[in-house]
Amino acid sequence: MGTRREISELPPEADLARADSLAREIFSDVANKWAFLIIEFLGQGMMRFSELQREIGGISHKMLAQNLRMLEQNGLVERTVHATVPPRVDYALTEAGQALRAVVDGMCGWTQRYLGHIEESRRRFASRERP
Repeated sequence: MGTRREISELPPEADLARADSLAREIFSDVANKWAFLIIEFLGQGMMRFSELQREIGGISHKMLAQNLRMLEQNGLVERTVHATVPPRVDYALTEAGQALRAVVDGMCGWTQRYLGHIEESRRRFASRERP
């Protein structure tokens, strides 16, 4: 992010420090585990709803639908309906979604690199005596 001075020079809608900024709303939308996983899998190519649900362990139909809608609303995912019987719907990342995938890939790499460190920290924290 940058220093507070740099952030305060941003227009109000782009200032993450402002509770009412559009930037904070967008950040809140996409910064969740399901959105990250959807972006990661769609980064591999176009997929159908059922394929995504199969690939993303533990995601419910409702959560997948909500997150796909939110990602589409924010211009990160494109939904294509094919006029077949039954209708076929494909999902793919837009250019903006592909750019976000680079960030998600970085976070995935960070997680893998520091997983052992985090696990050890959690063990130490859990073993501390509580007052």
